[in-house]
Amino acid sequence: MSVLTRDEAQTRAKLLDVHHYGIELDLTRGDETFDSRTVIRFTARTDADTFVELKPADLRSVTLDGQPLDPATLTENRLPLRDLTAGEHELRVDAAMRYSRTGEGMHRFTDPTDGETYLYTQLFMEDVQRVFTAFDQPDLKAVFDLTVTAPDGWTVLANGITEHLGEGRWKAAPTPLISTYLVAIAAGPWHSVRTEHRGLPFGIHCRRSLAPHMEADADEILDVTRACFDRYHEKFDEPYPFDSYDQAFVPEFNAGAMENPGLVTFRDEFIYRSAVTDTERQTRAMVIAHEMAHMWFGDLVTLRWWDDIWLNESFAEYMGYQTLTEATRFTDTWTDFGVARKSWGYDADQRPSTHPVAPDPDAVPDTASAMLNFDGISYAKGASALRQLVTWLGEKDFLTGINTHFARHKFANATLADFIDSLAAATERDVHAWADAWLRTTGVDTLKPTIAETDGHGHLTVERDGSRPHRIAVGTYDTVPGDDGHLVLRDRLELDVPHADPIDLGPGRRPALLLLNDGDLTYAKVRFDPASFETVRAALSGLPDPLTRAVIWNALRDAVRDGELPAMTYIHAARTHLPRETDLALVQGVLSFATAHIADRYLAPEDRPTALATLTDLCRDLIRRTEDGSHPGLRLTAVRHYIDVAAHPDTISAWFSEGTVPGGPELDPELRWRILGRLAVLGAVDDAVIDAELVQDPSATGQEGAARCRAALPDPDAKRRAWHDMFESDDLSNYLFTATAQGFWQPEQADLVREYVERYWADAVAVAARRGPAIAEAAGRWAFPAYAVAPSTLDLGETCLRDAEPIPALRRKLADQLDDLGRALRVREA
Repeated sequence: MSVLTRDEAQTRAKLLDVHHYGIELDLTRGDETFDSRTVIRFTARTDADTFVELKPADLRSVTLDGQPLDPATLTENRLPLRDLTAGEHELRVDAAMRYSRTGEGMHRFTDPTDGETYLYTQLFMEDVQRVFTAFDQPDLKAVFDLTVTAPDGWTVLANGITEHLGEGRWKAAPTPLISTYLVAIAAGPWHSVRTEHRGLPFGIHCRRSLAPHMEADADEILDVTRACFDRYHEKFDEPYPFDSYDQAFVPEFNAGAMENPGLVTFRDEFIYRSAVTDTERQTRAMVIAHEMAHMWFGDLVTLRWWDDIWLNESFAEYMGYQTLTEATRFTDTWTDFGVARKSWGYDADQRPSTHPVAPDPDAVPDTASAMLNFDGISYAKGASALRQLVTWLGEKDFLTGINTHFARHKFANATLADFIDSLAAATERDVHAWADAWLRTTGVDTLKPTIAETDGHGHLTVERDGSRPHRIAVGTYDTVPGDDGHLVLRDRLELDVPHADPIDLGPGRRPALLLLNDGDLTYAKVRFDPASFETVRAALSGLPDPLTRAVIWNALRDAVRDGELPAMTYIHAARTHLPRETDLALVQGVLSFATAHIADRYLAPEDRPTALATLTDLCRDLIRRTEDGSHPGLRLTAVRHYIDVAAHPDTISAWFSEGTVPGGPELDPELRWRILGRLAVLGAVDDAVIDAELVQDPSATGQEGAARCRAALPDPDAKRRAWHDMFESDDLSNYLFTATAQGFWQPEQADLVREYVERYWADAVAVAARRGPAIAEAAGRWAFPAYAVAPSTLDLGETCLRDAEPIPALRRKLADQLDDLGRALRVREA
């Protein structure tokens, strides 16, 4: 398929004003295709040629201003419109379009629990062409008028309020001016909970089989929604710009959520079937807040071209965490951001594929390259940069600039330059220089402290490896007399880096711990002076603030990845300090890094058993600590990770047989599939046990669990079947492909799967070319031989990138994975 280039989009935007889309979809035409009829009214400013986009199964007819066009002129996804004259035009297209099983376009899902079918759209970037005909670029906004014919008993949701006209026909209220990629439909026998807030209809929707689980959480979901809605109206002068607010939790969704105006779609794993921690509930709440922020930044004011996608995502990411902290019971969200999101940005920014937060427009020449920028830089680094901007600028001026931006560009499009101009209008500070330093550069700065003692005073100098200005807090901590396990804050200083003169820390003995970036207000790696590092090793868990502890754990993580701290030292620190940790996000983040990165990749195979034994003892301590029932989330986290690191099947096999962990929790479906997956890796179960569990849980999640377990069995035939399903058959949906890939590669099974390491490269390139970007992403992320940490794997991958011509989505994923593999090799050598 042809991808749209930036130059083509600019040319078409100068030529056309697009006014109105009339779209009729018929979803009753069978399991493979649906009918799509589109009428587009537009104006050409001058005589010219152009094109419109669609990806049909069958293009039946096209007329322009009442005159038929030849459907055979459709080339790939482009239908030429030749000899347009200046003035008004009307284009009519009648086509059959294919349903998707990969989460792109109109995704079709049949629930294995009850046989009900659900459809939803994901039209981001260029997938609108899979559903209806469009001038598909973000700066050709129009009004969308939608009619849908659906099977009896279904409900149709859309961007605007929908009305059932009878006989399966549904009519959506016309939208305001929005971009093509933001059009949304969700159709099926939804279970819905509806309410009203501030005079607007609100609703949440899910599959019928998930209804009891959504009902259990409906009050929490709606409470968060209302609280964020109200808080945004306190922050933003412009009122919510659409006629309703629906949130649909949909199956097999590729992203976390999508900000379609008036109809936000979420992956339905956010409807929890099993017990979850409060941190997981906070994550769901943050996604709700994030997507709602997009209603203003992204939907009301939309990027002109995809080089500014960071403006959408960074703003929503920052605003989601900040607003959740201000408006809900989740008041400690920045700790979770520091642990779960910021490391994503740091990792992405140290790979060869890094790019500026705001890339040069020439670096995003087409839609294929734009898709590659949905990464830790556009989300986590960009949000960190905005948090630093607010620290430097002040929230009052920041919000004044944001409101100026909304007023200037509502229902239109804007660029980075427009955004910076709006901020600059609210302050005397040089926002343009700040933007050049922060948004147009790549890489992570590193800050290192040096403390010199003269005349009874400590004097701090901060060395900066990098080029950005930073406004940071510096925390100084003392040990509690008579108790070397606790630390108290002596002082917290504000400091601009670089600084001209050493900073006087005051009289008296030097602090036991000096921490740069205390409060995590900037985006930089930090190091410790030698005395502070010894305090960290001895008393990290004695620090009173979880966000302070998060900064330190991230610093230790960075030091391991950079080869400056032995990997086992990190695990020993976890063994020492996690038994006293109270913050669930920290426990989860530290255990995940210790397991998935250190034990599984950074340590040589002969050292892995010791690491797993240490982590098992740590999790056992946490389980014992929580026997009184006072910390259910901590206990659940410990039980999950105990399962994941189990080197022997005895204990977890007994839990599985008994249906409970002694003292709780009882095993819900998530824990049962988790145990079964680990037992499969260890060779302690077979297909019969997996099949029996699937009978007990035939849900979509159960189907994924069974696929993961079967692929994990240490059996040559099981591996052959899994490989065939992933790479030789195109029957797996996006979620079943991912589940199979997650089971296939296991550190314990290196010898068994050795032959597949060499096969992977050609097969991944082929399946990505056949099935497109969503499967390419899954093949590169989950099916990659991550545990084959060897120079030969690196050589094979580099040859693939050089010679095999993988599609862009796979190329980017392979480049990132190979860089991580090279880092793992360097850590082992260090």
